[in-house]
Amino acid sequence: MTSHNRTERPAFIRRQYDFAAHIRDPEHRPAPADVEDRRMGIYRELFYNNVEGFIAGTFPVLLRILDDAAWHALIRDYFNRHRAHTPLFLEMPREFLNYLENERGEQPQDPPFLKELAHYEWVELALSVADERLEPEQSDPEGDLMTGSPVLSPLAWPLAYRYPVHRIGPDFQPDTPGENPTYLIVYRDRQDQVGFIEINPVTRRLLELIESEPSATGEELLLTIAQELSHPQPRVVVDAGREIFNSLHEKDIIPGTKRH
Repeated sequence: MTSHNRTERPAFIRRQYDFAAHIRDPEHRPAPADVEDRRMGIYRELFYNNVEGFIAGTFPVLLRILDDAAWHALIRDYFNRHRAHTPLFLEMPREFLNYLENERGEQPQDPPFLKELAHYEWVELALSVADERLEPEQSDPEGDLMTGSPVLSPLAWPLAYRYPVHRIGPDFQPDTPGENPTYLIVYRDRQDQVGFIEINPVTRRLLELIESEPSATGEELLLTIAQELSHPQPRVVVDAGREIFNSLHEKDIIPGTKRH
């Protein structure tokens, strides 16, 4: 008797647990004896196909790089093992990611980049439904990014991965991490379009400074980076940084400057 289906529970509740346990794991958990298998089959297919279809739609690259047997074994293990904490469909991908990161463990058949790729694919959905918006009072879109204090959009998420997840697909599946981390920004612009760009460590550091030094001007932030790099010509860093600011501003990653 499993711990969740204790004998002191009312019989109808224990029956419900047995019913659900069979739907989750039909190969190892028998169906209630007095329920016709044809009827149980309808529930088995309905529940599994519903979950599998939604996850497939959220993780299309992961679906494409796994063969059919490996994909369904993965989803079946999630369906059987994970206990979700929300009934909301939009939260299901987060539940699947929790399973991969905290419950599945290291499986020899899994590609080494499995968790990072799943996280990267989940971010697109998470950002598309995030409640934050680019409100006019948050920043001045006409502000000078060099003399004013740049503001980082709440809909721009800097990410770092060991694997180049944005390049992974059926024709590119690395066995080992890259020599250097892969830095990305996934963002949502004013038209609610989600995109991503790959950035270098200097741009990554610039974004960190924008958040940690909210009152600094863009020029001051770039001079800080030049100092950290021990660059012999700080103005070169400032001039290059101006182009970075312009590019990030065009994508609404930096929607403007701090209003005073």
